[in-house]
Amino acid sequence: MSAATAGSQDRWAEATQLQLTWWRFRKHRLAVVSLVIIVLFYMVAVFADFLAINDPHATDARRSFIPPQAIHLFDDDGFNPHVYGLRGVRDRQTFQLVYTPDPNRRLPVRLFAEGYTYNLFGLFETNIHLIGVEGGQRTDGIFLLGNDQLGRDLFSRMIVATRVSLSIGLAGVTLSLLLGVLLGGISGLYGGWVDTLIQRVIEVLRSIPTIPLWMGLAAALPNTWSTLQVYFAITVIISLIGWTDLARVVRGRFLSLREEDFVIAAELAGASQGRIIFRHMLPSFASHIIAAVSLALPAMIVSETALSFLGLGLRPPAISWGILLQDAQNIQVLSGAPWLLSAAVPVILVILAFNFLGDGLRDAADPYG
Repeated sequence: MSAATAGSQDRWAEATQLQLTWWRFRKHRLAVVSLVIIVLFYMVAVFADFLAINDPHATDARRSFIPPQAIHLFDDDGFNPHVYGLRGVRDRQTFQLVYTPDPNRRLPVRLFAEGYTYNLFGLFETNIHLIGVEGGQRTDGIFLLGNDQLGRDLFSRMIVATRVSLSIGLAGVTLSLLLGVLLGGISGLYGGWVDTLIQRVIEVLRSIPTIPLWMGLAAALPNTWSTLQVYFAITVIISLIGWTDLARVVRGRFLSLREEDFVIAAELAGASQGRIIFRHMLPSFASHIIAAVSLALPAMIVSETALSFLGLGLRPPAISWGILLQDAQNIQVLSGAPWLLSAAVPVILVILAFNFLGDGLRDAADPYG
């Protein structure tokens, strides 16, 4: 046996569980790419206001349904990022005001430009944004994904919606994870009437039709509640519904592990029930929990998007992916402004990325498998 081979075997034999997981995860190329995509999305969520170009709440009837606008990087003088000014022309058939680029009016694009005022991280007020234009008329600007019917910039609204939708999914799955692991662990470890009670609660929750339940809970929310209160309520509602699947998985694993030798040894050594659960039993089936969480997180995001799309979740002036997709449900509007469907792209990307990441983490969490 060569020295290199012996050194490689020693390296694997002496590695910790975290190191083994990371080494195996790196071999799953699709999962690594998905991790990069998810990290980029959460970075966008953190710096949403800084990345937004225009005020996502500002309406202007004169900028209604402006089509997507390209940024031109070069002109006759070389590298000079700019956008064309817009010229409004009245359509003689529909009498609608149609905006077309005017090549004779070039507006320079600048980094760290001034724009609308916002609170960065909620700590201090600033008006600096990543990019912006200098000069121009009221209808001019950078509209990478076009505008909606009220003249609001779709790109900026999609950036801000990313923060809301992703944070709801993360907060919801965290609460579901705590409830699922705690109640599922108690159910599987203690058994008896405790197990029966928890399982009957799970069966009752799973037997309730989802859409009518959402409609009833959403109707119960007072119209006088602020956006933050509705946001918190929707997160709690989704979490209280979504913990049952994980609880069933945890209960099944606890039932199969509670008679194992290492659990009995821990009990004889005087370990507390909490230590047995979190230090001995949970790590032994971490891959199952990771798989369940990786499926629960995109499900939470889809639930919020579906609720808001149906008008049962967040309400304007809040901005989420579901609220943006509400504008895309009118066929007549889409025929003239198909760019409104672009709000579905981040939903699809995030859901696929989370599923591929979950597959990679599930395989990597069991390095000896």
